[in-house]
Amino acid sequence: MPRHELERSLRRSRILNIVLGVVAVAALVFGLVQLGQGGSDTAESASNTAESGDDSASVENDTGSAATVGIERRIEGDPMAIGDIDAPVVMSEWVDFRCPFCAVYSRDTFDQIVTEFVDTGKVRIEMHDVAFFGDESVRAAAAARAAGEQGRYFQFVKAVYDAAPESGHPDLPPAQLIEFAKTAGVPDIAKFTKDMDREDLKQAVNESTAKAQQYGVSSVPMFASNGQAIAGAQPIDEFRKFLKQASAEAQ
Repeated sequence: MPRHELERSLRRSRILNIVLGVVAVAALVFGLVQLGQGGSDTAESASNTAESGDDSASVENDTGSAATVGIERRIEGDPMAIGDIDAPVVMSEWVDFRCPFCAVYSRDTFDQIVTEFVDTGKVRIEMHDVAFFGDESVRAAAAARAAGEQGRYFQFVKAVYDAAPESGHPDLPPAQLIEFAKTAGVPDIAKFTKDMDREDLKQAVNESTAKAQQYGVSSVPMFASNGQAIAGAQPIDEFRKFLKQASAEAQ
């Protein structure tokens, strides 16, 4: 294996191991975490949401699968990614559309990260949807993917989170998802309305949820980059330190 491929494989394995460690610590202190200190939502219903596929072997039992499955996609034209495909750092982000802490991060921090790190070519953000809070989470994530097929994924995400309540898991009925699509500027609403109920998109969400569980992600929002992980709606200064460290290590 070429040296650069070996280094990338090792880095992916480190990401998985550290994500598992972060989640274990977060589970112990979750009850003490306050919103202003960077909250996260646990996957209390994840085990009933997604079914594992053929590639869902436990990371703990098969460390080699970490390099095989990988986290970074770096796919040209990926609708669920933003930033240069060749950016030195990829920040993987896991969210549930009914998670209030994901909404806080989206409203308070995401745009600043894009301005400071994505627009400057330093970081690429790749989104991973999970459905930890039931069928409505599956439906909302499928709707976001449908919006993404029309080039409006991140605009749809923003519309959902901008309207989210400060706490609790909002109901996201189909009519409201259609309104979010209009707000996001999805050009063909009739197509979106049909596509958001497609079984292949729902299955993709379930598969993404299963992979998140395989990686050890049990709370959202969760972020991983270059062998490091950070959980919760942390302040922008925490993300600055996180991404600067990842950038330094990627040199």
